Amino acid sequence: MKLGYNEIMITSMYFNDINDFINLEIGVKRFQGNIERFHFNPIPLNKYSRKLFTNIETFHIYNYNDEIFKDGRIFKYVIWYLVNYSEYLQEKEQGNICKNIEYTKEDRNKYGNTIPSEVKSLGYKCFYNCDSLTTINIPSSITKLDDCCFYECSSLKSINIPSSVISIGDDCFSGCSSLTSINIENLQYISKERIFMNKPVLVSTEIPENLQIINGKNIEKKDINKFIIPSSITKLGEYCFYECKSLTSINIPSSIISFGDGCFSYCLSLTSINIPSSVSKLGSACFYGCGCEEELKKNERIPRICFE
Repeated sequence: MKLGYNEIMITSMYFNDINDFINLEIGVKRFQGNIERFHFNPIPLNKYSRKLFTNIETFHIYNYNDEIFKDGRIFKYVIWYLVNYSEYLQEKEQGNICKNIEYTKEDRNKYGNTIPSEVKSLGYKCFYNCDSLTTINIPSSITKLDDCCFYECSSLKSINIPSSVISIGDDCFSGCSSLTSINIENLQYISKERIFMNKPVLVSTEIPENLQIINGKNIEKKDINKFIIPSSITKLGEYCFYECKSLTSINIPSSIISFGDGCFSYCLSLTSINIPSSVSKLGSACFYGCGCEEELKKNERIPRICFE
């Protein structure tokens, strides 16, 4: 099967380096002119590579320090790096698009407690010490709750966590003394220490001290060593099993492809764990301080960063 112009253009969108584009046109004569067909830059550009993409109309800015060009026919910018909500509003006024918007504590103080639908993450201490907050609806656009996000929200009584959330930071609900009810779209398991939720990325959070109800039912805490990871899970999120002191062993299914940072750190009773060949990424400190740390260090396949 021969690749046509459209197919090769789609394929080259996944190139990481300008040399890949150049080598394609040098190596296959009929694909000469592929770069000129792009009306946006699929990779960050410098002065040299900018000259090759002659027909750009929409300029994509992938990293904060990327070189920005305003020449030629460029009329719009798409920003991929993290920006706060205030920055997003400024860019929107100029007709630009932001793909990764965070609602910060400063944004909340300025724009209020209702989370805008464009926001992808809630920043560090976003709702910190917000005494007026009694309930909150997290929109399905949110994928991350940063550290101490709702820290010391002493009046917060209920909250919903949508299945879109793939990262929950440390002490996210610490000090939420009135929090008695949580609604979780994709509840997986409740252990003595943590609540596990969502798929395909399994995430968890510490159980708030006065929590009584999840999804309208009284919570029933179970021994974590009975937890079976369903095959619908493909990734274990950051600090997923952090400080699960009752966890003695765990069977990782072959559906899992990565462990997040600190995934099993300080699981003091964990004496055995299988790592299937399907796992291609192990996060930093994912076995730091766990009960089987010394045994795992004997496995040369496991990077040293997993224990640091």
